[in-house]
Amino acid sequence: MKDDKYRLLVVDDEKDICSALDFLLRRRGYQVDSANDGETALEMIRRNTYDLVLTDLKMEKMDGLELIRKIREVSEDVITVMMTAYASVESAVEAMRLGASDYIVKPFVNEDVIITVRRLLEHKRVLVENEALRRQLSQVVGARNFIGESPSLRRILELLEKVTPTRSNILVLGESGTGKGMIAELVHYGSPRREKPFMSINCSAIPETLLESELFGYKKGAFTGASADKSGLLVMADEGTLFLDEIGDMPLAIQAKLLKVLESGEVLPLGDTRVRKIDVRVIAATNKDIGRIISEKLFREDLYYRLNVFEIMLPALRERPEDLRILAHHFTERFAAETGKHVSGISDEAMQILMGYQWPGNVRELRNVIERAVVLCRDELIRVEDLPDKVREHEAMTGQSLKDLLNNYERQVILDALDSRGWNKERTASALDVDVATLYRKMKKLGIGLERA
Repeated sequence: MKDDKYRLLVVDDEKDICSALDFLLRRRGYQVDSANDGETALEMIRRNTYDLVLTDLKMEKMDGLELIRKIREVSEDVITVMMTAYASVESAVEAMRLGASDYIVKPFVNEDVIITVRRLLEHKRVLVENEALRRQLSQVVGARNFIGESPSLRRILELLEKVTPTRSNILVLGESGTGKGMIAELVHYGSPRREKPFMSINCSAIPETLLESELFGYKKGAFTGASADKSGLLVMADEGTLFLDEIGDMPLAIQAKLLKVLESGEVLPLGDTRVRKIDVRVIAATNKDIGRIISEKLFREDLYYRLNVFEIMLPALRERPEDLRILAHHFTERFAAETGKHVSGISDEAMQILMGYQWPGNVRELRNVIERAVVLCRDELIRVEDLPDKVREHEAMTGQSLKDLLNNYERQVILDALDSRGWNKERTASALDVDVATLYRKMKKLGIGLERA
């Protein structure tokens, strides 16, 4: 976090001291407010969010020790530093016991003040980043499973190479299990933001009230149970990336607040009166038909355009059969290594069944099926009996060889492409990423007549 994003409060009944510290700290880039007594300071802390408070010890009405104690009741996140001309072991120990992070002796040396403030704020920044990392580790699956060699996948990866280094928001569309979260990880960890937080939240898995507080944060007392200040994910992801999974399920009221944040670059936590400036790249994803939910007024069109600077459509696994075999072998190697079993591959019969299944759960379902098969496997090859019943019994496999399955699938893909383009061969070949001669050759091989051309 940059210095100009830190807000400090100086509390001293001597106005000259407040003015001197205000000038000193502002020169170093900090935002600074001041108060001349403890009661005014406490009211300011209740209304605003401060990162650090410098307070004098000896003040009328409320001394510095009492102020520190009451600050702790309002927010545990505020760093407090005691300033005293009456330096003693007793006052220093008592200040630290009440929660002060350090103390400064008057008359102070300017550079000592700056060093103390910078050290304490740096420590706070590290704590915040560590919390973010702990959340990351519970969410990150890793991008290593996003593999394949199909034309559609190659086009996506080529687009990602161009988009990843930018600051642009991205909208990822696709069925559940196609790897939308992996796209978000690929973008973040390949971007200049890779050293900053990557935060993630599933908008469909959290109730509306909790989702709002998770995203925007809140001040102590904002609602029943808000016993302390809480930073939202938008603030925690500052200078990094926020992945909003299943954003199509986000309630409209929260969509409106999110749009305001994206337009202004500012977050207003619940119950707070002061906005926090942020710099966050948003990657959103949904398995919903985004056009349909916009037309049904379930998703804001203006938010869609704010998120959809770049749109990435992930194909279902059944639409890229050439990748299924590669992924199946990849998962076999991975889970064999993880379980310590000597499983080296998949039998032809088992692979034939895998190729014929429609994979409604996409890559995620394939991964789970292979993990289960590796655990159950009794020799070096995954066999038919190691696969789940629903995969083995799929009707698409009845009486068909692997070659027949692939030919039938390829024939249907070409027919669909021709039908959707009025049987225009040039447009169809372009859409399928082949030349016209190759299209004609495949049509003849697969028994697709030319008379409708």
